[in-house]
Amino acid sequence: MTRFLRRRLLLAVPTLLGVSVVVFATVALVPGDPVTAFLGPGAPAEARQALAARIGLDRPLPVRYLDWLGHTLTGDLGTSVSTQRPVADLLLPALGQTLVLAGAAFALVLAGGVLLGTLGALRPHGWTKRLTGAAATLAVSAPQYSVALLLTAVFAVHWHLLPASGTQDAFTGGGPADQLRHLVLPATAAALVPLGLTARVHRAALTTVLGSDLADGLRARGLGRAAVLRHCAHNASPALLTIGGLQLAYLLEGVVFVETLFARPGLGRLLYDALTARDLPLVQGGVLLVATAFVGVNLLVDAAHAAIDPRVRS
Repeated sequence: MTRFLRRRLLLAVPTLLGVSVVVFATVALVPGDPVTAFLGPGAPAEARQALAARIGLDRPLPVRYLDWLGHTLTGDLGTSVSTQRPVADLLLPALGQTLVLAGAAFALVLAGGVLLGTLGALRPHGWTKRLTGAAATLAVSAPQYSVALLLTAVFAVHWHLLPASGTQDAFTGGGPADQLRHLVLPATAAALVPLGLTARVHRAALTTVLGSDLADGLRARGLGRAAVLRHCAHNASPALLTIGGLQLAYLLEGVVFVETLFARPGLGRLLYDALTARDLPLVQGGVLLVATAFVGVNLLVDAAHAAIDPRVRS
């Protein structure tokens, strides 16, 4: 197991290096002039040149990348052009909010996906299969923005049950219960698509195991239905683990619309505002942080998969 993890960590190094090249080049080559976006089109030439020199835009692209990479390896992600604050000081609080939202959505994904998938596998015929299949298909097919607007219109505007924006009440300051209420709608909107995918994959994997010789052998030994289901679920868990890891990575990088719509101060909304302001250091640091989290999630999934199935370690 240690050797397997060491190999995966060594493979992650060139992966992250390649990601850093792609992130820097993509952000640097985005059309538009960040100097003009910050100073305005009527700024004098001296001010434009001074700002370009201060943020390094007057140097060749490879030199800028190597300088940025060297500072990044020391934990220095640069200074935001629009706020004049260190990029790391802006990213870390926003990352915390995104992790809270992604974690809540992921809990809904696992609970709902496992429930729908298990019901569909246990009842492969009849109305239960059709109902769970229709629910999973609807979750995958429904546009996220339409679901978010519908949830807001029904639960926040019409019924006044849940807040539609922010992370806590602006007047009372809120507490854990208030923060949870603010989390329900965005987490539900973010979880629908990955929930449907997880349910379909888990149902297919569990159905295959329940129809295999393993399940027949367990029944022949006199095990009850719950015990057979437990053993079969364990054998189907690698597929659930793989799709779950992918959906968690998707949630970490795909909640930008949800955070923007529900006015949550997360990483996605911060990057959206930074792109609008052409704040390149903040965009580069944020995208690199998201990509690093994606690689880290994949490493955790590989490690968990190897712990469940020793054949993966070879």
